[in-house]
Amino acid sequence: MQINSRVLILALASLAAVLLIAVIVLLLRPRPEASAPAASAPVARDLHDAMHVGGQVDALRRGVPIDMEASPLPMARVENFDVKRDRAYPMQPPTIPHTIDGYQVDKHANRCMLCHARANAASFQAPPVSVTHYMDRDDQFLASISARRYFCNQCHVVQTDAKPLVANTFKDVDAMLSSEKVN
Repeated sequence: MQINSRVLILALASLAAVLLIAVIVLLLRPRPEASAPAASAPVARDLHDAMHVGGQVDALRRGVPIDMEASPLPMARVENFDVKRDRAYPMQPPTIPHTIDGYQVDKHANRCMLCHARANAASFQAPPVSVTHYMDRDDQFLASISARRYFCNQCHVVQTDAKPLVANTFKDVDAMLSSEKVN
């Protein structure tokens, strides 16, 4: 009995295809859920609680085991006080004291400049953009805002009511100097 090589190759290819389909079905089959002890694992309720999960900062998982899905924290609310804030260090970009949801800042338009352009600031009672924003990298003054200062959110950010992720013991220069005078 002689076996045709084409028939043998076709039979082996069919067998390989059947085995491949079986492996795919096994891999895609739903697995049983995790046991009950994993479901009762401690979960940090906010970022502040997540600071010392197991003695280390666990910002991404918040104490949730790796095989479980963490529920997302509520979105932090933007502080919308329209009050000028103090700065912590010299040349710190001022924070944005109002919400900027829906503001268009792209290569076609900059909504911030409607109020903060030097020509409009007085009528909107907004602080004008610093003169440094109208200078090029060679410190030459320009008629319009410099391209490198055009995208406000590169440096300026809104403030939210989010709790700090890690403890912050930063003291500005004035606080440091006043504490040295006391000692």
